Amino acid sequence: MNPLKHVAIIMDGNGRWGLKYENSRNAGHKAGLKTVEKIIKETIKNKIRFLTLFAFSTENWKRPKKEVDYLFNLLENFLINKIDNLHKQNIRLKILGSKKFSNKLNKLLDYSEKKTSKNTKLQINLALNYGSKLELIDAFKKIKRSHNKINEKNLEKYLQTKHIPDPDILIRTGNTRRLSNFLLWQIAYSEIFFEKKLWPAFTEKDFNKIIIEYKDIKRNFGNI
Repeated sequence: MNPLKHVAIIMDGNGRWGLKYENSRNAGHKAGLKTVEKIIKETIKNKIRFLTLFAFSTENWKRPKKEVDYLFNLLENFLINKIDNLHKQNIRLKILGSKKFSNKLNKLLDYSEKKTSKNTKLQINLALNYGSKLELIDAFKKIKRSHNKINEKNLEKYLQTKHIPDPDILIRTGNTRRLSNFLLWQIAYSEIFFEKKLWPAFTEKDFNKIIIEYKDIKRNFGNI
């Protein structure tokens, strides 16, 4: 049975779900946040130590401004209303990506990271304004400035995920089979599960089904 420390998720399909059921992409984003809360609870039940959620990519700035503003307002409200509860549950929040948001949101993100920094039950890595190609370029630049050799060990020291184990599982919902510039280095040996359901329709049962399937996979890591 495979050990499971880290699950990463591309939460795809919020907008499509919202258009289909509520005639509003924003309604889909709001519904998707409820799924996030359910999966956090299920992650804790399964004693998984790390959960990485792809919330907003460097490419998502191309979306309509109204939708982007709504997403960030949704995140602000979530942090204001939920961070104390996450802290009480011994959950740590870490942000991956560049904090190039409003002053209010940047302060909320900094406060949330600092408040929860010593928590140990679960670490949620929230990928915001994150792109794996940019992360890798920045890491190579830092290696160059440090005059160190370019090798795997040194590169991983400068990734935003240093001190975090690579994902054992990558889940992508939304019936789309691509990686979308997400953790390209870190998922080299992750088991990848593409789920047809849109993110707001993804359930605890779906999550646990993937975990059960993962635990029975023979993982070779290049060996026989």
